[in-house]
Amino acid sequence: MNFSIQTVLENEKYQLIPLQQGDFEALYEVASDPKVWEQHPNKDRYKREVFENFFRGAIESKGAFKIIEKETGAVLGSSRFYDYDEETNCIFIGYTFYGTKSWGKGINPQIKKLMLDYIFQFVDTVHFHIGKENYRSQIALERLGGKKIAEQKVAYFGEPTRTNFVYEIRKENHWV
Repeated sequence: MNFSIQTVLENEKYQLIPLQQGDFEALYEVASDPKVWEQHPNKDRYKREVFENFFRGAIESKGAFKIIEKETGAVLGSSRFYDYDEETNCIFIGYTFYGTKSWGKGINPQIKKLMLDYIFQFVDTVHFHIGKENYRSQIALERLGGKKIAEQKVAYFGEPTRTNFVYEIRKENHWV
């Protein structure tokens, strides 16, 4: 891999900053609301000990970000790049979550655009794992041009295996 999956990305309103160990408390404050995880495959991530495992996986991925609102400095959530496949020139974007205060404000499309604009300089295809019952995220990704291409069992970093859909956005279909 001749590129970084953990570089600062930003637009006029938001900044994605590589996740650091010291970010745990600020991110957990956002993640501790059970509503955040209602549609996610692992619904108990709002519990501190479960989120500690999730956070450890995020740090070890070396591709995770905290999402910051520039005007206020508030931590809004997190997302990451992961599972780069050199052979197929493909990477995943996922493990994205936002606090409920950020819902319905058009933040996710802006964050995904930042990530896609950056990563499509280096890869041809981006995939996304989305929980089978995470309708909110499925709709959001379809609005971004994502196509459902598969169903896959996914076990996240010490959590039980769950059924996810795999969505795809190809570089040639990416809106700029």
